[in-house]
Amino acid sequence: MKVARILQATSHPNADKLLILKIDTGSAQKEIVAGIARHYQPEELLNKLIVVVDNLEPATIRGITSQGMLLAAQDETGRLSLLAPERPVPPGAPIH
Repeated sequence: MKVARILQATSHPNADKLLILKIDTGSAQKEIVAGIARHYQPEELLNKLIVVVDNLEPATIRGITSQGMLLAAQDETGRLSLLAPERPVPPGAPIH
């Protein structure tokens, strides 16, 4: 797991619940598909630092290759909250 910065966020063309995120993991730029569209608008995610699982095999989700997975917590109402560092750290910072 490591910190990544969201460089771009767009709605998935064929799925209402999915967003396509271009992220910077420090060593590479990758694309991930995340089921967070009902909780976040693409424009509010730009430049946000998040925690990602970066060592997964790529998976095709609704026709788009996802090269990782973000981490989020869910509250009692079902609303998601992305996990993020509390202070600025560079993309690629490891999670201990």
